[in-house]
Amino acid sequence: MTERAEYVRRIASVLGACRSRREVIERLCDELEASEVFFGHGTDNALDEAVVLGFHVFGLPFDTDERSLSKPVSAVQCQTLATMMTARVCDRIPAPYLTGEAWFAGEAFHVDPRVLIPRSPIAEWIERQFSPWVVADEVHEILEIGAGSGCIAIALAKAFPVAKITATDIDPHALAVARINVARHGLEERVLLIEGDLFAGLDQRFDLVVSNPPYVDQTEIDAMPPEFGHEPRSALAAGEDGLDVVRRMLQTAPDFVTESASLVIEVGASQVAFEQAYPCLAVTWLELEHGGDGVFLVEAKDLTVS
Repeated sequence: MTERAEYVRRIASVLGACRSRREVIERLCDELEASEVFFGHGTDNALDEAVVLGFHVFGLPFDTDERSLSKPVSAVQCQTLATMMTARVCDRIPAPYLTGEAWFAGEAFHVDPRVLIPRSPIAEWIERQFSPWVVADEVHEILEIGAGSGCIAIALAKAFPVAKITATDIDPHALAVARINVARHGLEERVLLIEGDLFAGLDQRFDLVVSNPPYVDQTEIDAMPPEFGHEPRSALAAGEDGLDVVRRMLQTAPDFVTESASLVIEVGASQVAFEQAYPCLAVTWLELEHGGDGVFLVEAKDLTVS
């Protein structure tokens, strides 16, 4: 029997001996804690991830009644969870790819390996409408660069209900997922998805530009846990210093923004490289209450300074 087959057999046996949904989740948590999995794709600890997997298979909402956790688990559910845990622990596939769902800015989105799993800290600033730098009532046209799953574009549409959202992505496979999510949220009339590189194919100016582009430098790419290998590399890697895409974006942006526009861009751990590359550019590094780093806001009037 192979090591993988042995794991499936063992975990199925462990789960099959559980008397309730609660006990199953406890055993899932134990297994995840004992493994080498990396948390960081929607959860940051074993218990939360066990809940995500368990509730998905049980068909439970996250606000489920505590009493429902006392109910027994079927043999089919145990086998399904054993298969999912094998993929999670042995293959290191992130949990959202196993459930097909991820959460962003309080909303659920379909995800699969065609797109990055949503986790941008920009979410908390979308919910605040980027105040005080952005005056929501004066924002009519918003551009998101790097649509991916569509989560940022959709969150922007809900935070700015009178604005039209345009979202571009160079990857047609990612846009296929974005279309699923735009339809799921009923925003086909307000969110326009365009296949193109950065501003390609656009012929207007925008009041707000938001982007979580590829920004991971080569050193970080080489050191990433196996979970990141299941995500599209083109949505992560951005050259030796992580700024290949951001440089082109800032160079081109002045032709596509209004005079009073703001741009919000995430560069993550490449913040140091960005500050070295643009020592004279006036940017505001946004404080992030829920974790993450490297999100800046720059005003259109300052883009000519580099």
